[in-house]
Amino acid sequence: MGSPPMIDGGFARWLASRAGQALTALRTEMGFADAGALRSAGDKVSHDLIRTELAKWRPADAVLSEEDEGSRLAWTAEVTDAALSRLTADRVWIIDPLDGTREYAEEGRADWAAHVALWSRNASRPHGLVAGAVALPAQHRVLGTDHPPAYPPMTVEAATGGGARVIRLAASRSRPPVFLTDLAEDVGAHLVPMGSAGAKIAAVVTGEVDAYIHAGGQYEWDSAAPVAVATATGLHASRIDGSALKYNGADPRLPDLLVCRKDLASRLLAALQRHSG
Repeated sequence: MGSPPMIDGGFARWLASRAGQALTALRTEMGFADAGALRSAGDKVSHDLIRTELAKWRPADAVLSEEDEGSRLAWTAEVTDAALSRLTADRVWIIDPLDGTREYAEEGRADWAAHVALWSRNASRPHGLVAGAVALPAQHRVLGTDHPPAYPPMTVEAATGGGARVIRLAASRSRPPVFLTDLAEDVGAHLVPMGSAGAKIAAVVTGEVDAYIHAGGQYEWDSAAPVAVATATGLHASRIDGSALKYNGADPRLPDLLVCRKDLASRLLAALQRHSG
């Protein structure tokens, strides 16, 4: 396939695309008869590909991948040298080789993704993300910071009695926050079940939904790449208490977030104060 782009944003897009192509080919090769085997193989194939290309083209950078051994552990003196090198590095690639393994192994589902993001110690934004790409292979698209999409239009939904448009909230189809139904009723929103975190944030970026709220426990790799793209697009992204998202922390857990249109942020954050407890 030749040499990848040397600019980080283009490289992230190239790498996410390569992972997506490999995942698509594997899905076709293995079929869906053994979902567990397909999920495991998908994680491994994508992780190995991304790790190999990073070692070749960005050998000086540290990496945090969901599939790394011990990746979910908060860093302590007893944890691996790899964790220490990540915390002292100036540049760290945060990757989710296969976001939405459940959906990936279900025939016909398109709400799964591959995430590639770059964190930099010298970044200007609090989250530290300077490049990122989300491949949505079954949707035949890649969203990236090198060419971020235009700011999305408000979704067109049936008007309420007051004439206002209904907010569409992307929600986990399997593990939605328990308070989300009450919050949706409070703000007059309609819940739209979707699969992976990357697919849900991508739907906000493209305007298919207006917001995504999560409070059920996640890790940095679940949101780093899509948040990089969302903020490059001009969308709001924060913790559900309004504080800044921060990446490459000693503890990779990042349990909650809000990604939405900027004009909805204050309204949704106020509702979150009332309902998230």
